[in-house]
Amino acid sequence: MGIIEKNNYGLVGKNISYSFSESYFEEKFKKLGLEGYSYRNFDLSQIEEFTPLIQENKHIKGLNVTIPYKEAVIPYLDRLNKKAKKIGAVNTIKFTKKGLKGYNTDIYGFKKSIKPFLTKNHTKALILGTGGASKAVAFVFGELGIKFKFVSRRPKKNQLLYTDLNEKIMKEYTVLVNCTPLGTFPNIEEKPNIPYQWITDAHLLFDLIYNPEKSAFLREGENQGAAICNGLRMLELQAEKAWKIWNS
Repeated sequence: MGIIEKNNYGLVGKNISYSFSESYFEEKFKKLGLEGYSYRNFDLSQIEEFTPLIQENKHIKGLNVTIPYKEAVIPYLDRLNKKAKKIGAVNTIKFTKKGLKGYNTDIYGFKKSIKPFLTKNHTKALILGTGGASKAVAFVFGELGIKFKFVSRRPKKNQLLYTDLNEKIMKEYTVLVNCTPLGTFPNIEEKPNIPYQWITDAHLLFDLIYNPEKSAFLREGENQGAAICNGLRMLELQAEKAWKIWNS
């Protein structure tokens, strides 16, 4: 069924009832006094449902994209901005006269939110997971001059298996970023399978998860004396960046 509002925005993903975006933007519209604006969750069981969604809802002005479609949505777009093209992942779509244009605001959100936590000893990072969000994280580390390795259950060349993580690697790589959905509500006791006993107060653990506020991954790091940060600030920053893109 189509949407009545003239200015509609939304989030495309799978199993996204937990998402913060809907309430965040609805609150934003209220604060700005914008009538006839709405933000909805578009929960797609498969990416092929994207085309009918666009066809049925003529008043969509912009979309956010989340797990697991940040890469899969690209063939459905007409253009990508330079950074999104370089990364190969999109989390923001602008509806233009020339068609759908993809952007990546995860870069902006992650960079601005992690920078205050970085110290001189944070020169190497492990990126847990290899999905769309991990590509933005890797891009930022490249910009910041932080060397990184991906950790995956199915590693490609130059990537690590979780079972590869030993004391030496854990001491060498002092920034750990969880880009997997492990630990997201309601499965809050799940966490990446890493050797937490080798985390120290020299480490920084960053979790892209924001619900719960303190994931099992972050709790384990905190128990070992590490600095921790969740993904809420990153989300707020990328949401604001998306809003600017939609209205530019």
